[in-house]
Amino acid sequence: MSLDLRPPAVLRERPFRLFFTGYATSLLGSSMASIALSFAVLRAGGAGSELGWVLTARILPLVLVLLAGGVVTDRLGSRQVMLAADALRCLTQAGLALALLGGLPRLGLLVALVALWGAAEALFTPALDALVPRIVREDSLSDANALLGVARSAASVAGPALAGVLTAVAGPSCVLALDAASYGVSIVALALLPGPGPRTAGSASFAAELREGWTEFRSRTWLWVTSAHVCLFNLFVWAPLLVLGPVVAEERLGGAAAWGLVMAAYGAGAVAGGVAVLGRRPRRPLLLATAATLGWSLPSAALATGRPLPWICAAALAAGAGTALSGIFYATATQRQVPPEALARVSAYGSFGAFALGPVGLAAAGPLSVLLGTQGVLGFGAVWQLVAVGVVLALPAIRAAAPPGPKP
Repeated sequence: MSLDLRPPAVLRERPFRLFFTGYATSLLGSSMASIALSFAVLRAGGAGSELGWVLTARILPLVLVLLAGGVVTDRLGSRQVMLAADALRCLTQAGLALALLGGLPRLGLLVALVALWGAAEALFTPALDALVPRIVREDSLSDANALLGVARSAASVAGPALAGVLTAVAGPSCVLALDAASYGVSIVALALLPGPGPRTAGSASFAAELREGWTEFRSRTWLWVTSAHVCLFNLFVWAPLLVLGPVVAEERLGGAAAWGLVMAAYGAGAVAGGVAVLGRRPRRPLLLATAATLGWSLPSAALATGRPLPWICAAALAAGAGTALSGIFYATATQRQVPPEALARVSAYGSFGAFALGPVGLAAAGPLSVLLGTQGVLGFGAVWQLVAVGVVLALPAIRAAAPPGPKP
């Protein structure tokens, strides 16, 4: 059997190729900016508490503005909202670059700029899910989502490495300026996309449109079940892993370098999983997506049972591949099954539900590890994930789901 080295057919579609170029560029810039900003705060004399305020200022708007972003996108159109979001992100990153030129500015200014950055991301996220079905053919949706996932995973691996080098050589302001420029590339790509057809202005109130989106979301059992599944994974598995994984690495694996290797393996697995999905059309996509989340239990299990670093990296690799498979098939099913006029709101509800309890898990992991031990918390997360996947796989709505048909 010969190996087909041709690029995926979806990349031969000009609208998607334009968008993918701009999106991948901005992803790389964003992944560098987070690292540069953290080191800028610490190296300019900021304390860990100040860094915590800055990081929290980005996370909170991502949760709080998501639902509003879904309504605005369904009213105004995904392309228009994404253009506005990228313009705001470009300005905030340019502002951060200028603010850091003279050393560490006032904490309030940093928090305000980073909060605007997070709010713009919250607007962009549901708009992205709504845009993809508008710029690719329906039979290319899975490949388009796979390529976008590969771009996200590759940026998460390459961005921090580049940021470390550039921050050391040119300083954090330079990295943040590059991020602002990367959003400029995305703006140009979005501006070159074909304009949407005329939209009917929504006559319903904001609250009514939120309720309509909720009705669409809860009417699909597989959709709210998978959102709840991811939500509890973030609470019981992923958040404790992010907090306690570096603790275990520091105690017995060799420190930050070892943990960086684990995270790099996770990103590499996600890249590999996304590439492997290209061109695949499974008969039971939701069943496969749910089964793939079994891999999420492996890193916690490896850490809890005292496995050596190579085993933990292998576990992270498998978890990353599972993340790619599940994310691609869940996104494609949503884009095919939800009416286009409600897609951004439904996507916003799914993202909100999936990540709402993540901050709780991050805050609780440390105190719980004092009571139960690090291995106890990580081990509970691994067992929880195994049981949760078994329960979700047993549901008829997941087992019976065939390949999504045409949009309603």
